[in-house]
Amino acid sequence: MLELITIVAIVLTIAILIVLSLASAKPDTFSVRRSAVMQAPAEAIFPLINNFHQWAKWSPWENKDPAMKRDYSGAETGKGAVYAWDGNKNVGSGRMEILDASSSSKITIKLDFFKPFEGHNTAEFTFVPEREAAATNVIWVMQGPSSFMSKVMQVFMDLDKMIGRDFEAGLANLKTLTEK
Repeated sequence: MLELITIVAIVLTIAILIVLSLASAKPDTFSVRRSAVMQAPAEAIFPLINNFHQWAKWSPWENKDPAMKRDYSGAETGKGAVYAWDGNKNVGSGRMEILDASSSSKITIKLDFFKPFEGHNTAEFTFVPEREAAATNVIWVMQGPSSFMSKVMQVFMDLDKMIGRDFEAGLANLKTLTEK
């Protein structure tokens, strides 16, 4: 019986060491990027992102918790606009603040998550005119540091795929909304 316990302990120790080794090999930062071409000028898309009150129309997270508490403060739109939320396990809690909103070409957002995991990231929306008349390529990027705990989680799940799926849904919603 003691030999079985020893074998289990050794196997468990090796498994933990493998996971920790794989986690330590992960990069210290992450980046998730998705884009979509919309048959609309940047001037039609930009206000839907530059004003947090408009996010309910397209954000992939807005419908994951109908009882989510929202708080808007700071500027109404653009630099200094703040949006905080507190919701169920599907949306957690956090805060966004627009740091820069450059004339229909780029919006930079400071993104702080508090629950279920703390994280401090940056999100950027870039609007690139396409050759087609009035078409815009909207590029959504989120980047930030990867804590060691985040790296351990990334051994078991694909962060790019998980977050990317939501980005794709949000961009599809923006496309539908702006191409009407």
